[in-house]
Amino acid sequence: MQEVILDEPYKFISPHRSVFWTAVCRPVLPWYLKKAHGIVDVEIRHADRLKESIRQKHGVLMLANHCRTSDPMTMGALYAATGSPLYSMASFHLFKQNKLQAMMMPRLGAFSILREGADRAALNFAIDNLTNAERPLVIFPEGTVSRANDRLLSFMEGPAFLARAAAKRRAKTDAGPVVIHPVALRYIFLDDVMAASEKILDEIETRLSWSKQSHLPILDRVRKLGSCLLAVKEVEYLGHAREGDVFDRAADLAERLLVPHEERWETGTSAKEDVVMRVKAIRTAILPELTSGKLTPEEKADRVDVLQQIYLAQQLLFYPRDYLTPDSPPEHLLETVERFEEDLTDVLRVHGRMKVIINIGEPIEVEAKRSGRKGEADPVMELARERMQTMIAEMAEEVAESRGERRTILAA
Repeated sequence: MQEVILDEPYKFISPHRSVFWTAVCRPVLPWYLKKAHGIVDVEIRHADRLKESIRQKHGVLMLANHCRTSDPMTMGALYAATGSPLYSMASFHLFKQNKLQAMMMPRLGAFSILREGADRAALNFAIDNLTNAERPLVIFPEGTVSRANDRLLSFMEGPAFLARAAAKRRAKTDAGPVVIHPVALRYIFLDDVMAASEKILDEIETRLSWSKQSHLPILDRVRKLGSCLLAVKEVEYLGHAREGDVFDRAADLAERLLVPHEERWETGTSAKEDVVMRVKAIRTAILPELTSGKLTPEEKADRVDVLQQIYLAQQLLFYPRDYLTPDSPPEHLLETVERFEEDLTDVLRVHGRMKVIINIGEPIEVEAKRSGRKGEADPVMELARERMQTMIAEMAEEVAESRGERRTILAA
């Protein structure tokens, strides 16, 4: 788990406009991706679509799925393919992980966004960039790492606001449209998924003082371990472990963690909303106090505890019920056990070689005025999400066909 609880006041971090560091890091990027994330091959499809939008000087917004922490750096491969540097919007806490990351992110085009408030500096920078067609802007509209390559979370509405604001400005000068390019990233594990997953399971079971459960079928083993890890949190927050369907238990624990804080902070959110939005609403209510410097140590500890609880609630709901089945792609197994490992140890490790496909979709022209009813999802975001999900599904099927008889977990 990355450090997402910050008690310092927010200050906008702007990107460097120079391309010096982007150019310097270009030959180093493949080495970094391999060492840090196990990525040995990046295939870019339809770069010509992006290059044409840049050539026509459109305001370009790229919306990509966010299934792994490697996504932002992987997108950096587009510089070599298109010749254009990128800007990317990143959560403020990412600039506070370590000194090297804090130094390099702005130099590679990243700028900060305060997710829990109205960050006018970040919004103005993004709108100005799209209006002036300075660089393509990369945003991950799910708002967090989903950990599920073949499943999209709900999209935030913010990117549509930025695109429409810039489109309105450009319309006044006949500068041409703002376009959204949906981008689908699909990771492919190149080594033995079963061996890698069993190694992780062995280590977690040993950590729990269990004997290795290798006598069980792999899915039964994963379910048993998942139930145990959930029981640990149930004992922590409810006082006892429960029985029953593991997904029902996880959803119920998440509600028990979220609802009291929604009521306490009067967020107005409920189970009807997406969990990311619910967590964001609580964080938005808490962080101004936490960063004010006016809380007593006891009050500060209370707020931090709340943030930890709602983070756990979000992680609990990131285990989709039907994501891991006998017919699932092998990557779903690895994603699940990697998630176990990260949730338990707060560490992300490389477990083998991976290839990633970056598929750039056709441009979607953004109208200055939004259509549809108030309160409904923005139509342009719905269209971008639909196209992105289609591309992801098509790539998943392509990968499955390339594996032939070894296309599912049971056959792996």
